[in-house]
Amino acid sequence: MNTIKDKRKQKLTRLGADSLADALLELAIQSNAADDMVDRLIATPQENTVRFREKLSILKHSQYVVDWRESLSFSRELEALLQDLKAGVSDPLTGVELVSAFYETDRRVFDNCNDSNGHVSGVYQFDAKSLFAEYASLCEDKEKVADIILVLQQNDEYGVRDVLIDCAADCLPEATIRSMVTKLQQLVDNEKDEYKNRHNFRLIESLARQIKDAELFAKTRIASWGELTPAAHIDIARVYLESGDVHTAHSWLKKIPNDDTSQEYEREKLLLQIYKQLGDDQELGSLLYKQLKAYRSTEKLQDLLNVIGEDKRDDVILTETAEILADSGFKSSNAEFLTSIGKIYEAETYLLDRAGQINGDLYSGLLPLAKIMETEERSLAASIIYRSLLSSILDRGYTKAYSYGAQYLKKLDTMAASITDWGNFEIHDVYKGRIYEAHKRKRSFWPKYEGKS
Repeated sequence: MNTIKDKRKQKLTRLGADSLADALLELAIQSNAADDMVDRLIATPQENTVRFREKLSILKHSQYVVDWRESLSFSRELEALLQDLKAGVSDPLTGVELVSAFYETDRRVFDNCNDSNGHVSGVYQFDAKSLFAEYASLCEDKEKVADIILVLQQNDEYGVRDVLIDCAADCLPEATIRSMVTKLQQLVDNEKDEYKNRHNFRLIESLARQIKDAELFAKTRIASWGELTPAAHIDIARVYLESGDVHTAHSWLKKIPNDDTSQEYEREKLLLQIYKQLGDDQELGSLLYKQLKAYRSTEKLQDLLNVIGEDKRDDVILTETAEILADSGFKSSNAEFLTSIGKIYEAETYLLDRAGQINGDLYSGLLPLAKIMETEERSLAASIIYRSLLSSILDRGYTKAYSYGAQYLKKLDTMAASITDWGNFEIHDVYKGRIYEAHKRKRSFWPKYEGKS
């Protein structure tokens, strides 16, 4: 992409300033956004600052209602407003104050805007945050920046201002952040509203995590939640791990009852990191084996072998193959795993023995299997999968997929010639006749199969 962009830039550069200026002016006539950009380019920094202040004032007092269809274009206007600020203000503290003023428009904006698709909130949470952090990192008066952030947090009715707390460590030293924590704790002590205190606790947690103060994070979570859930234990363990205290992180995870699986994925993700850092290959291997059995894949197999040794590959494959074939249930992931480790015959057997369980609605996992069976000339197994995919499309009357269904039926026609033993399955002509009788009124399907549409 960059190469294409660079080539276009070179060609445009060769056109010369006059040609580009004429093109921009012509574009500005056709587009308000382009016209605004041209004004920004030719304005002085002072003029761009004035432009920003004027637009901000209009935004603060606007009564215009923006519906969801206009929200994208409205978000572009907000982005342009921030570009005016960036082009006009070089003083870091002034920049921080003006971005702060932009955040203070959130109530007016969201009261009058249907932002169900998130375009507008994204400007506050990403564009404005980045600009704020850029100015704040250059600002010498860090305490002033910290105070501005804290003031904004106390009126965060729409949840777009707390991103500034979450990036505090990008622009403030630890000492200033700890001062912010102290002020927030004082607010908690003097605040009786439970909802506001929950918000203040979350802000403290964010700051604690950024300065890697896991003990502060844990104390705050306990004060905020009281009785801790498995999710809270995992959050605390994660911060201890990020802070370099592996043993304490492990101890927090151990507090979760073994039979509680509500946060199993996140818990195991942390345990993998902990066992690796502790060098505990035995526990790491056990956990990786458990994950392999839960969802078999070549990636999980290789992760396990990297710990227990490549020499165990054949043993693991033998065990997993036997367990898959012994399980009467069907999982497309198990069939895919068998094919990926070269067990084509076993995969074919697995599919044919469980043909009645194959659900064609789950096409994303089945279509690759069908293609593999087809490539490996396991025509009966491939046919059984294509039949389930075709039946799913026709049974649902899914007209958008009729062209695919027609392709599947043509494949079934072709493969039928190479199948000499149908076992307990219907031969192709019987299957095809039954399908036709059941779906002959689906008149938009059969012309596609016959190549007439």
